[in-house]
Amino acid sequence: MRLPCPICGARDHREFYYQGAAVMLDRPEPDAGSDVWDEYLHLRPNVPGAHDELWSHDAGCGAWLRVTRNTVTHEVIGAVLASEVSR
Repeated sequence: MRLPCPICGARDHREFYYQGAAVMLDRPEPDAGSDVWDEYLHLRPNVPGAHDELWSHDAGCGAWLRVTRNTVTHEVIGAVLASEVSR
């Protein structure tokens, strides 16, 4: 799989480090029960299709990217610098 770094161009995925999903989750209150915290920490939706992910270009320019990738086909739909994405 190749990822399109906006700074360096297309590179092999082994130059990058997957940092996780690029979605903000609602963090539970500190005094929420253990079931709520267990769900927050361990249970994530695993819906197939296009997802936004965070990748860092560790073996390259060091930039953080927001990559849109299809989790079924591994097709990379696009990538932008994470700093350019508004919340």
